[in-house]
Amino acid sequence: MRVLNIAATGMMAQQLNVEVISNNIANINTTGFKRARAEFQDLMYQSERRQGSLSSDTGTIVPAGIEIGLGVKPAAVNRIHTQGNLVSTGNELDLAVEGRGYLNVTLPDGNTAYTRAGSLKLSPEGTLVTADGYTVAPGITVPENTREIAINRSGEILAYVQGDTDPQNLGQLTLSVFVNEAGLEAIGDNLFRDTPASGEPQDGIAGQAGFGSIRQRYLESSNVNVVQEITDLISAQRAYEMNSKVVETGDEMSATITNMR
Repeated sequence: MRVLNIAATGMMAQQLNVEVISNNIANINTTGFKRARAEFQDLMYQSERRQGSLSSDTGTIVPAGIEIGLGVKPAAVNRIHTQGNLVSTGNELDLAVEGRGYLNVTLPDGNTAYTRAGSLKLSPEGTLVTADGYTVAPGITVPENTREIAINRSGEILAYVQGDTDPQNLGQLTLSVFVNEAGLEAIGDNLFRDTPASGEPQDGIAGQAGFGSIRQRYLESSNVNVVQEITDLISAQRAYEMNSKVVETGDEMSATITNMR
């Protein structure tokens, strides 16, 4: 009986679906989080009568054959990179990217990661860093006696130092865009890493063609829609229950055959 194996693949697929949905819901308040969606494909088919074959010596063609599917398999967990809502925080070190682009973050091993979470901090040396202390490229240091930091829409950082009338230009934040954002690898801590699937990062300045702009004192919220996730969760649960019912039915059919006299 193929029915038990087919239904088992359906249960495993819906288990993965529920896990993806639960991760979306768990990160509903994660800054810059992008929801994911599980995608599936049907498995190979066993052909018992091939359509288009000849059914007689006179050349009659079989219009519809007999193909038995063997179940379902996960194809991808696709990340949806739509813009999250911008939430005003009033904090001068909070940044949101409005539009395309990722902030560059230098990891301890020297490699570059990418993030949409702009809740920046100052290190003991005054360097702009992430919540985990990773330096935000290009490594901008704020003077110790700075009374205010201003960041314009293009990512240019200005420091108003005590005793000075004119601000100091500390540098320019770099944004990176990718041809295929779904190909980025999530490594946790709100960070992504480029892969051959994402393509090479294209660096530029906020506000240029193809790049988003920087919004100071804002953060980008998660793009998870609670109503949609709950609806998807109920649908996945029902699909799991239906597949388990198929397993029960297949078991009862097997028992019926076994008990035949």
